[in-house]
Amino acid sequence: MKASSQPVLKDLVLIGGGHAHVAVIKSFGMKPIPGVRLTIISRDVHTPYSGMLPGYVAGHYAYDDIHIDLRPLAQFAGARLYHTEVTGIDSGNKMVLCKGRPPVPYDVLSINIGSTPRIGGIDGASAFAVAVKPISRFVERWHRLLERVINQPGSHRIGVVGAGAAGVELVLAIQFRLQNELARRGRSAEELEFHLISKTEQIMPQFPGAVGRRFAGILDERRVTVHRGVEATEMEDGVLVLSSGARLELDETLFVTAAGAAPWLKDCGFAVDGHGFVKVEDSLQVVAQPVIFAAGDIAAVINHPRPKAGVFAVRQGKPLADNLRRVLLQKPPKPFTPQSSILALISSGDKYAVASKGWLTVAGKLMWTWKNWIDWRFMKKFTDLPEMTEDAIPGVNVALTNADTLKEISAIAMRCGGCGAKVGAGVLSRALSELKPAPRDDILIGLHDPDDAAVVEVPAGKVMVHTVDYFRSFIDDPYLFGKIAANHSLSDIFAMGGEAQSALAIATVPYGIESQVEATLTQMMAGAMEMLNDANAALVGGHTSEGAELALGFSVNGLADKAKIMRKGGMQAGNVLILTKALGTGTLFAADMQQKARGRWIDAALDSMIQSNRLAAECLFRHGATACTDVTGFGLLGHMVEMIRPSGVDVEITMSALPIMDGALETVRMGILSSLQPANVRLRRAIRNQQDAVTSEIYPLVFDPQTSGGLLASVPAAKAGDCVAALKGLGYPHSAIVGRVLAQSEHLEPVVLSA
Repeated sequence: MKASSQPVLKDLVLIGGGHAHVAVIKSFGMKPIPGVRLTIISRDVHTPYSGMLPGYVAGHYAYDDIHIDLRPLAQFAGARLYHTEVTGIDSGNKMVLCKGRPPVPYDVLSINIGSTPRIGGIDGASAFAVAVKPISRFVERWHRLLERVINQPGSHRIGVVGAGAAGVELVLAIQFRLQNELARRGRSAEELEFHLISKTEQIMPQFPGAVGRRFAGILDERRVTVHRGVEATEMEDGVLVLSSGARLELDETLFVTAAGAAPWLKDCGFAVDGHGFVKVEDSLQVVAQPVIFAAGDIAAVINHPRPKAGVFAVRQGKPLADNLRRVLLQKPPKPFTPQSSILALISSGDKYAVASKGWLTVAGKLMWTWKNWIDWRFMKKFTDLPEMTEDAIPGVNVALTNADTLKEISAIAMRCGGCGAKVGAGVLSRALSELKPAPRDDILIGLHDPDDAAVVEVPAGKVMVHTVDYFRSFIDDPYLFGKIAANHSLSDIFAMGGEAQSALAIATVPYGIESQVEATLTQMMAGAMEMLNDANAALVGGHTSEGAELALGFSVNGLADKAKIMRKGGMQAGNVLILTKALGTGTLFAADMQQKARGRWIDAALDSMIQSNRLAAECLFRHGATACTDVTGFGLLGHMVEMIRPSGVDVEITMSALPIMDGALETVRMGILSSLQPANVRLRRAIRNQQDAVTSEIYPLVFDPQTSGGLLASVPAAKAGDCVAALKGLGYPHSAIVGRVLAQSEHLEPVVLSA
């Protein structure tokens, strides 16, 4: 996460990670505007490049070859990346509405979310067919189809509806790949049957006749049955009904037909065309919405209608970035005229392509080589990012500001310390007003009472369990950070067998104008409240101040039966050790800071970090756990040593059994480790067979500091198998038996790391 010392004056929000937006993100990374904060909201962190999809299906490219990873690109641009789905836009209040999280405010907004085939008018299509767009969902379905054909011998009938360039490329790519996969396994291509449905007599009617005729010959040569002059009218399970009355029995039906728009756009009050696409001016501004832009498939440029093709979105990237800058700087945008003709390079699956521009048509393997070079050149613009230096930019850009904002900037520069560092009462009250703490009868005075302190009641027979945690943000999403910080703080209570009762928040919000401070605080506390309420812990108050970096912590109060408190010192010889979550957050987020972690690795790590340990703790205790701790900053070894010493035992850890997060071994191999790793490595003196253990590539992860890590518990061996099965059933898929507890030996080093 690349933090900026500049006060945030305006928010530029991008919805979607399409071809135009990736150019905008890189542009703002190369040349940021001081005072402008960039936020990307995307359903997919890995955004596919449509031009390489047929090559991916055909087996010429790997997954990462055809996807632009938005996470390192966002890091490069110093942008916030919110991995969520947009459900609407409130243009009156300048808010983006998101699924399952608070709205995101904007000053300037851009939409680049692509399109999807229009299949809603075909009965049964939504239930039984596969739309090729959005591509991310198609990729998942394609892998299931590939596995089914490979693993289930017998006939497989595949249909593609839509005989434009995309449909023809896709059916030929699928055929090429599946035939090759069967040939490798000694099976016959006769198992496969392919159908292409064209509503016109001529396939690929948007191209010169020579292109259509050439591909008609290829389809005929490869025994793809083309149904001409018919449309799909109905889908049943395994049957496609055509307008001719024919009923095709198909095992898989893919739609590559005319594009449609996301359904939520029609409720935003924008001017849209007959298919729901947003109407935009030559400047790419949405009609009657001067601070909202749209590009790519989702945009209908009124004066320059063009086909829904990725090449047009790519060309819109630069003018879109330029006009976003101009509007942010309060300058008039410039009109953009898209290209009137394009070079089309259409592949046939087998590293052969047809090039078409105007009346000229050329075909051959050389054309595929040319297309491959063009595609790789485009991808490398967004994957091979330059090393950027953190140059200080003095002052702020006055063009962004009005008189009232300038007054706020002056006030920011002269912030007080002490109680003067508090967030303003108005901002605080607005940000907290929507929070609804878990209702508890034992909270006598809580968050929304005007008193100076909270008052909680301790039920008879219970003792209080206290803990506190506080750390600065390591991710760019305050909502997710709030969830992780609360979850991390609650885990100590769960590890000791307690139930959470109440929490006090300690928050630091970066300096900024009031609206920005309020928005950040609202997002962060909304995320935290979700985790606290899930644990039935009432937020009863806290302290909020301004500072250089976003930070959050909680002082949590819990309740426990005195006789049932779980201590670290309860390990017993003969028990086994169970770990409930995978290791690797330290190395992964160190790599993330260097733009060397893949987005899907970080997404999986975040999913783990926001998963509460509450149910895991309850499960461990039901299965007779005698000692427990949560694995956090000191790493697995550090927290294990805290259990070993008071228990008077030795332990043996099977390193190959340790659950490891996706990508963690890759980042360790790169030599990327957390800044806390060296301090944790000092505990290696507790390892008896260190010389042998150090040869394992898993060894560094024993010291890896975890944020909101899992629980490590000592459980009777007879109950361990059932316990792990129960944990997995509760949603802890990486739970594993990782070692055993031994009687104390004469050795000074109590830990053995076995392969």
